[in-house]
Amino acid sequence: VVRELSMFPQSRHPTPHQAAGQPFKFTIRESLDRIKEEFQFLQTQYHSLNLECEKLASEKTEMQRHYVMYYEMSYGLNIEMHKQPMNVLEGASALVVLKA
Repeated sequence: VVRELSMFPQSRHPTPHQAAGQPFKFTIRESLDRIKEEFQFLQTQYHSLNLECEKLASEKTEMQRHYVMYYEMSYGLNIEMHKQPMNVLEGASALVVLKA
């Protein structure tokens, strides 16, 4: 019941005039109009959510691209950091050989 009330708020669906204590009576026309209105509302929601989904998918792709770029940079820096001590060691070895 609570879900139905939130799905069909009173402001969007005015109820027909009725005497106190009588159940709701919708004509076929009113029912079809209500169904049409709800369908249009759901279509609008679907379109909005679909656009949001596409936007998030695009952002995800962009984030993945940045991740790969940063990973490659980090990997390259790591390789260079490991090369440096070897270059220093080779230079020191060359000096020792020259002086000997």
